[in-house]
Amino acid sequence: MDTLRVLVTGGAGFIGSHLVRELVSLRYEVRVLDNLSRGSLENLGEALSEVELVLGDVRDPEVTARAVSGVDAVLHLAALVDVEESIRFPELYTEVNLVGTLNLVKASRRVDSFVFSSSASVYGDPVRVPIPETHPLSPKSPYAASKAAAELYIKTYSNIYGFRYVILRLFNVYGPRQSRGYSGVVAEFIRRALRGEPPVIYGDGEQTRDFIYVSDVVKAIVSSLRSKVSGVYNVGSGTPTKILDLAYTVLRITGAENLRPEFRETRPGDVKHSVADISKANRELGFRPSTSLEAGLRVLVDFYRRLGQERS
Repeated sequence: MDTLRVLVTGGAGFIGSHLVRELVSLRYEVRVLDNLSRGSLENLGEALSEVELVLGDVRDPEVTARAVSGVDAVLHLAALVDVEESIRFPELYTEVNLVGTLNLVKASRRVDSFVFSSSASVYGDPVRVPIPETHPLSPKSPYAASKAAAELYIKTYSNIYGFRYVILRLFNVYGPRQSRGYSGVVAEFIRRALRGEPPVIYGDGEQTRDFIYVSDVVKAIVSSLRSKVSGVYNVGSGTPTKILDLAYTVLRITGAENLRPEFRETRPGDVKHSVADISKANRELGFRPSTSLEAGLRVLVDFYRRLGQERS
């Protein structure tokens, strides 16, 4: 039997708003917990009238207890996600990403399922690619460390309370309503190209990333909610893309092929190569990404063009 009552933390954010819209269309009863520090109610569109909204912070245990009360499943997406920012403010990232998760799992004594949006950054510099879920964890930033530690708390409280957990290690997610901090390279390349400015690449551009369109991530989360399995799963495209190739693809799609990328010093905390082994998610969750990078970029370019026209 499908779970009917779900809590989505960070439901007004980038991935969260896409997820909430999909859950509403699938007739789930949805409660959203968000403090709107990085998200916006506008992101929810018409779905806003269909959800129960709790304005509050995951760092507040009273708020999290109230938000979890009466739901069958928790879909925990609320987080700070900027690697560079986490190096400057490690305490903040610990409070939001780790303590916030601890508050939620402590309140989840009676839920059936707990789905957590983790990150591929927990792997650090991979010793082999594509990266399987059994790969050693070696975080290179406070953000990555907060996600890895949160995973341990979820597993621990699953043992204590007996709820089913699914941890989804997301690779580089992109799509409409994306913040600068969340897989910001795609959004920044497009924004700059549409302004007639060259893309800025940190490092030599030979580093690879696994870009996954947001609707495919939503499908993985919904599959996790509906499944009976428990464990850790990579969510990516399974295809590596060089940052330099991404830059030239964006320039081609936006019609800005006269521009050339600018290169700057590598940022601290960045890994050189990252691509997901998604065979486990394919096998156990039925996860199959369906949006190519080219198709996803074209949708996103159209989105930003419309946004620019609305603001002009």
